[in-house]
Formats: sequence, C-alpha cells, structure tokens
Amino acid sequence: MTHPTASVNYGERQAGSLRTGDLLLLPDATRTAEIASVAVDNDDFGTPALVRATLTGGGVLSIAAGSTVLIQEPESSGGSTASAGDSPADIPSAPGAAESVSAADGTPAQADAEASLPAVVVPPPPASPPAVVGPSEADLALIPTAEGTPESVVEAAAAAHPKDAGVLLLSDRLAKGINTKSGSCLKDLSDLAHELFVVLGDAEHALAVADLLTVLPFDGNPGRWASVEAALALASYICRQRGDDERAAVYEKFLRAPDAMETDPFKARINAKVRQRSLNEPNLYDKEIFRAIDNSNRDAEREWRLLRLEALLFLRAHGGSQTIGGAELERRITNELDFVRG
Repeated sequence: MTHPTASVNYGERQAGSLRTGDLLLLPDATRTAEIASVAVDNDDFGTPALVRATLTGGGVLSIAAGSTVLIQEPESSGGSTASAGDSPADIPSAPGAAESVSAADGTPAQADAEASLPAVVVPPPPASPPAVVGPSEADLALIPTAEGTPESVVEAAAAAHPKDAGVLLLSDRLAKGINTKSGSCLKDLSDLAHELFVVLGDAEHALAVADLLTVLPFDGNPGRWASVEAALALASYICRQRGDDERAAVYEKFLRAPDAMETDPFKARINAKVRQRSLNEPNLYDKEIFRAIDNSNRDAEREWRLLRLEALLFLRAHGGSQTIGGAELERRITNELDFVRG
C-alpha cells in the first residue's frame, strides 16, 4: 500500500467497473492499494449488488456495486483530478457505503494499520432533485382539455351516478378541493377513475377524471407517482378499446418517462434489469385470491381481483412482458372485468 501525495490525480469509477491493476483509494482516503482481483455478488434478482476487491497487500474490500470510488490515474492520463491544493484526505467520505476491509483468512488487515478501518468509500457528489419530466405540447394536444375546474369534472361524474356509494364517497372528499401535491388527493382521483370504468363501465367520465392525473409530470416522488401511473394505465386501456391508438400511445409514453431519468449508465442498466424482472414476474395476487375462494369470501376475492386488474393494466400499458404477451393480457383483463362487474 502507498501513501498518496497531494499531487496524485484521481478519477471517479463505478465500483461495478473496477478491474485488476487499478490503484484504489482506500476508505481512510489517505492510502491506495492495487486490486489483485475483483468478484461481483448478485442479489436475489440476479443484478450486481456487492463488489469484492481483493488487494495485493492482503485484505478484501467490499463495496456496494452502485458506489463511486476514486482510482489513481497514471501520470500521463488525462483523467479527472482533485482540486488544486487538495489532498485525498480533504475529499469527503461517507460511512456505510462499503462493508469492511478484511484479510483473506477473515482477520482484520494489518498493513499500515493497527485495526480494520471504518467502512467508508468516497461518495458521488450530492444528488440533485430529479428533473421534472413533463409532457410536450405535441403530446398534450392529443389529450382534450378539461372543461371547467377539476372539481367540476368530479361533480359531473358524481351526478352521472348518484346512487353509487363508491363514487359518492370519493367525490365528497374531492369536492373540498383538489390539490395535486397531495398524495391522498391523487389516490382518490385514481380510485374514482377506476370505480367509474371498472365497476360502472363509464369510460367517458372515467377518462375525464383520469386526465386530471395523466397530464401531471413525474416529480421524483414514487408515492404520488403510483396514483398517476395507475391513471395512465387505465387511460391507455380505455383508449385502446375505443380505437384511439395515438392517444393511448401518449399515455404509455408518459408512463415510461421515469425509466429514462437515470443518467448514470451503470445504474440505468441495473434499473432496467430490475424493471424487466418485475414485468416478467408480476404479483397477480394468486395466493390471496385462491384463499378467498377457499373461504367463500367473495368480498375479499373481489378486492384482490381489483388489485390484480390494476397490475394487469400496468403490464398492458407496457406492451406486455417476456412472460405474458398482449393477447393473454387482454384475455385476463376481460376475465377480471367480467368478475368485478358481475
């Protein structure tokens, strides 16, 4: 191991791209060590999770696959450098990003240290809030503008179904005012749109309510986005059923907007693998539905089937998956709609 000086140049590297021969800045941010070998442990979903870098001087450094570390650049290279006058010790580090430095036999590494160093890696710069991904003017032109206020759209839907308890309950809550920054408000709007179409078969009012959500951009908040996502999937299905494929394609484009937000190639690849696995192995609540059937609990079965339908609509808006194709999705969606409406 060597002790770097302030004149040494360092470049950032994703832990997942480390290779033999790299001179890695150690967790104490004052010493470097050459990597003798690199092994990658996958998580249960088959995606890289932990990188184990064996050091030539002894010891194994465990690093989260998505972490950023510093590699000493050759003097002739044009790699990124530390700020003028700064030594590696001046570079901020964060505990917990790596697991430990240990010898191959499991005992703490002793080179240049009395005991194991704290588990630390140099993190990337603080992440800025995700950029808002909003619909373009051309996309919005395909979605009719609501007449009146959002509250009036909800009132019109409620007036069309004055005896439906679900519609009345949701519309009463929304009548107090629609705040698109409120997660509970967005959830009520999404639930109302689903109640109108899934239960009552009212595609016109369901689409009008859903469009109060579909024009909202992804703001980086997964809680709020879940309601928008459900509305987009529902709107896409309604338009496909009506033969309005161009408008449906816009909803599907909005639904996939968050997928393109990650600018780091390594993280983007991992996210894509996780996303594809979730599409290939969706939770369709089979166990819960079979349990409700065994217990002759039709109300519970209906609630689980509503959740299954929402999952199927989401898959449909993504064009299916590697395990469930479009035709099979259409069949399953039709079956769930018949059950719920029956």
